[in-house]
Amino acid sequence: MKLTTDERIKNFAEGNDPELAALYFQFARYLLISCSRPGCQSANLQGLWNDSVKPPWSSKYTVNINTEMNYWLAEPTNLSECHEPLFAMIKDISVTGRKTAKVNYGSDGWVCHHNTDLWRATGPIDSAFYGFWPSGGAWLCQHLWYRYEYSGDKDFLREYYPVMKGGAEFFVDTLVEHPKYKWLVTCPSISPENKIFGDTSICAGPTMDMQIIRDLFNNCIKASEILGVDEDFRKVLEEKVNRLSPMQIGKHGQLQEWLEDVDGPENHHRHVSHLYGLFPSSQISKDKTPDLFEAAKKSLETRGDGGTGWSMAWKVNFWARLRDGDHSYLMLTNLISKGTYPNMFDAHPPFQIDGNFGGANGITEMLMQSYSEFNGTELKGLIYLLPALPSALRSGSVKGLRAKGGFEVDIEWKDNKLVQADIKSLYGNDLKVRYDGTEIETKTVKGKTYCFMDSK
Repeated sequence: MKLTTDERIKNFAEGNDPELAALYFQFARYLLISCSRPGCQSANLQGLWNDSVKPPWSSKYTVNINTEMNYWLAEPTNLSECHEPLFAMIKDISVTGRKTAKVNYGSDGWVCHHNTDLWRATGPIDSAFYGFWPSGGAWLCQHLWYRYEYSGDKDFLREYYPVMKGGAEFFVDTLVEHPKYKWLVTCPSISPENKIFGDTSICAGPTMDMQIIRDLFNNCIKASEILGVDEDFRKVLEEKVNRLSPMQIGKHGQLQEWLEDVDGPENHHRHVSHLYGLFPSSQISKDKTPDLFEAAKKSLETRGDGGTGWSMAWKVNFWARLRDGDHSYLMLTNLISKGTYPNMFDAHPPFQIDGNFGGANGITEMLMQSYSEFNGTELKGLIYLLPALPSALRSGSVKGLRAKGGFEVDIEWKDNKLVQADIKSLYGNDLKVRYDGTEIETKTVKGKTYCFMDSK
């Protein structure tokens, strides 16, 4: 019996409809194509589907998670051109943000807090509980680096490196030494929309800030080496990045959200900001930082499987990075059955589009995860095939995914086992491929095409 889409959404938690997950994935790609084309504005909180004169959150750009989530799937799902409106917005706010940095902080560089709009406002808005967070622009800069990781386009990097540099200059000027720990930290700041000590949000050096700044500094260091510029500034960043406060494991075995070990098992807040290092960043991984990997898992277990639409979407990606495909799919099930309207739009509630994009990217992370490794002059690719394949997606295939390092990937699997992966190198970069804990033997076919077969 054929069911309508709204009925399938209502029944999705009962299982036996993996095709709806595929539809959800392709619908998100359609939405991004529709609302973020070159030459247009970037996708805001409602994409472009705001139907109200006074919309929720003014239909603006919340850059403490939501705007970034809108664009997670742009590169890996082969919609790179849909990323371009965001790049244009970042360049705009690097101009307005320079004035904010000078007036509000007396610093060089540029800053954007937790929100911006069509006029590219960059100062703190709303209450301090939400707005006094200086790392929004730094997080957006990560997307500039993503484009280079996926494309290897040095012309793009050369054009946007000054934007990244300006974001880093702000923190070079404003980071302070913590009087107790002697680490460099942001102060004052917040861990987005969450409270420390149960009564205030204002703090020094929240974990998310330091993870974002670590990425920004390291990306600027790599970009300056690739472009052969700013050796003196690179040395400043190399000295500063080694003094940033480290990630810490707390008394409950959790990854600490703050410098102090105050996060407790009763905290089920929708923001899980301190796990930025797990996703979308790759500072935390099973292979390189196993202790932090387990601590991140503990934090996620403690926060629980609830949340608003976008929060559940982020957890789809977290659990995929933790290589637990069934739990990742459980979060996708919750997202679709509890956080999706009958027309397939994401429910915050009310409607926000970020959950659609974040959930779809989580499906990508179940099927393939890609990383780049830097050898001093260029990037090399590292691809994990089917790293978090859920049992509900027992057999299937996907074509045209993009991987960091400049690769296009087709994957086929059956009975939860890899059958074949065809990986095309677009730029001739080196590549490592791993599946089921082992590195797969590679061979070159037709110049720049790599084919991988599982022998099981």
